[in-house]
This record gives sequence, C-alpha cells and structure tokens, in this order.
Amino acid sequence: MAEDFANLLAEGIEKRILYAGKGDAPSYEDGTKLYFHFRTEICNDENTIVDDSHKYNKPMEIILGKKFKLEVWETCLRTMRLNEVASFKVEKSHTSVYPMVSKTLREYYGEKGHSHDDGKHCCGMMMAEHGVGFDDLNELMKNPKQLRFILELVKIERPEDYEKDSWTLTDDEKLQKIPILKEQGNKFFSEKKYSEAADKYFAALGFLEQLVLKEKPGEEEWNTLEDMKVPFLLNYAQCKLFLKDYYPVIEHTSTVLKRNPDNVKALFRRAKAHVGAWNPEEAQEDFQKVMTLDSSLTPAVQKELKLLEELQKQKDSEDRNKLKGLFS
Repeated sequence: MAEDFANLLAEGIEKRILYAGKGDAPSYEDGTKLYFHFRTEICNDENTIVDDSHKYNKPMEIILGKKFKLEVWETCLRTMRLNEVASFKVEKSHTSVYPMVSKTLREYYGEKGHSHDDGKHCCGMMMAEHGVGFDDLNELMKNPKQLRFILELVKIERPEDYEKDSWTLTDDEKLQKIPILKEQGNKFFSEKKYSEAADKYFAALGFLEQLVLKEKPGEEEWNTLEDMKVPFLLNYAQCKLFLKDYYPVIEHTSTVLKRNPDNVKALFRRAKAHVGAWNPEEAQEDFQKVMTLDSSLTPAVQKELKLLEELQKQKDSEDRNKLKGLFS
C-alpha cells in the first residue's frame, strides 16, 4: 500500500483514504470491470463541485486496459479495494481532457448543454475553440485547474465473470465465442425458440463479419471466415422462415448462393421465402433448381410446387372477384 502511495505521488497524484474498504490489497488484471461513483471538485477554497455521479443513481463503469480517455481514473482505481472511498488530488497535467470526458458523461446521463456546432461533429480542436456546451467545462478548458476526484469503488467483475461487449473482445476472444453462440442457438432452436436462436446466430455472424473485414479478399484466412459464415446464415434463415419473416431469409440465403450457387439448403429455403413474400416466379425457379441438384428432394419440392399452384389459383380467384366488384 505504501508503494501505491509513493507511485501515485511520483505521477503528481495525492491519495487520501476516506473509507478503507475491504479485501486484500488490489491486483487487477486487464479486462477487469470496475463500477464506481465519482465526485469531481476543483481544488480551490470553495472545493467547487463539477460533477457528482451519485445524483444519477448509476455508477460509472470502466474496463481496465481499454485505454479510457481519462487515464488517471484507471491509475487511481487500480489502487483501491472494494467499497473503498478515496480522494485523489491530481495535477492539472493529468486533467486537461476532463472537460471533454465530462461532456460525454453528462450527455450519457441525460443532461443537455447549449450547442455551438449546429449539430455537426466536433473534434478536439473544434471543442477547444467553440466549447463543449457547458459553461463550467468551457472555463476549465480555458483555464485548467488542479482537480480532486473522490472515488467510491462499489463493484468488481473479473474478466470471466461478465458478458463482454463485442467492442471489448480481442479477435481470439471473438473466435472463441462463435462456437459457444452456435451451441446456444442450436439449443434455442431445438426448444422451438426461434427468435432467441436467431439472435445467437446473428451475433456469431457479427463477429465473423468483423474478422472478415480485417482480411484481404481471396486469401486463405478470408476464405476460411467466409466459409464459416455459411451455416450461421442458413440457420438464421431457417429461424426467420419459421417466424414468417421472409425478406431476411431471401437476403441471407442469397448471400450463401453468391458464394455457393449450388447450395441446396439455401435454394430450398429461399424458394419457400419467395412463396411467403409472394414472388411465385422466383420460387418456381429455385424449386426447379433444387430438383435438378438433388433428385431425392423431388417429392418434397413437388409438394411445395402443388401448394404454390393452389395459392396461385386462390389469388387469381380473389383478383377476379375484386375486378367484378369494381364494375358491378
């Protein structure tokens, strides 16, 4: 603990423990998620309060090692025990970005400042010139001050204890998640929970798409990832077919068929979706190709074609009755 205080002082941070907290001396690996409340004060005679998360009744979250913009918070939190409350007096060399961080947090919590940018995106230089929409933060940008952060560490989640947001995952972690999502999707599918299954398959597709974008088209890694997408596209399409959501079925099976024009499962599912969306000519074309590629499916396809024929007759009859009504 004495070493922590010495290291902080060396970085221009003065720590004072207000409540000792509990547990062993902290040792947090990267990826640990910390939940904490914060109060920010200007180090002046009045201890002017700039922000206080307690008024929002929702703690802040930070994932260690993910380069949070206000790096000094991570430095301070790494020295804290669970339920500890501590004051950190921080030199202004560490707090120059605080106004921009505070603006983001205030807007996240629902506060609105006055805008000078006509709704357009502002970079750091624009903010420095025109302000961040809050007068007190604008003053801090013009005249940086030494700040005091009173932090209260309320919850700790180790990397293995929480479901990570996709943006926090490494490429290896995304690859590891894909078979897990497939297994979860298959379980939901077997339970006929098609919406839940579709969500899992779609999440896996999202990871694969992110990984594909990092590879050069046509190279081995790119081809491997594109091939990995096919079963998820087909499974997702099957779920949507059961849910009578036909256009995503057509879209995702068409994606499979661009890569593999003779994929019978994709053709059959797209044909059924074309029936549901009432594209009869496209449905017939896909059904015919299924029979050509796999004669064992001929009885099933003929049954679908007979149903399509009956639907066509029904719709023709309905159209004739509508015409009669117009001229009667």
